[in-house]
Amino acid sequence: MPNARAEQARPAAPDPRRLQELIDRQDILDCVHRYTRGVDRLDEELLRSAYHPDAIDDHGIFHGPVDEFIAWAFAGHRANHRAEQHYVTNHTCEIDGDVAHTETYFVMVGQNVTGTPVTLHGGRYVDQFERRDGEWRILHRVSLVEWVVGTTDADLPPVDRRPNGTVARDRDDVSYRRPLFALPRPPRLAGGARSASQPG
Repeated sequence: MPNARAEQARPAAPDPRRLQELIDRQDILDCVHRYTRGVDRLDEELLRSAYHPDAIDDHGIFHGPVDEFIAWAFAGHRANHRAEQHYVTNHTCEIDGDVAHTETYFVMVGQNVTGTPVTLHGGRYVDQFERRDGEWRILHRVSLVEWVVGTTDADLPPVDRRPNGTVARDRDDVSYRRPLFALPRPPRLAGGARSASQPG
């Protein structure tokens, strides 16, 4: 006879529907992250992979198909920012079959070419996702900016920018390196001072 205690200790099998929902939610969030990384790195292929080919993006000052959106967004970022970073925080997701509606809070930090050194934008991405051939992508996006603030140069100590990889808005960026490896670093002197040959 089977051991009753062992049977009781055996974990219950996961609910397949719940498991699939968790997989879908992660796939959808991964897609949101492809969007933010694609914009920050100006990686057209990566950004395009977040959208279905017939997707529509509504950024308020822009409304149109994804091909036109990518051209508009990249032109604006190249003209106005030396660099930018998109952060996503709160994320809610409602899945109904092959359709999902999501809301994702974001903060965008831009290092400006002219004027105020840094600008912060806060808002939400309100998206309709659709699953096609097993893959979730954005079909409709509404980007809502709810606040904007500029910052001036802060009186902060200089940052140690020893080169440990390429920071680039393209595929030369260190995050694309495969396999990732650490570059040799110059030795530090006692007390943390840099050696004379080490660049500032």
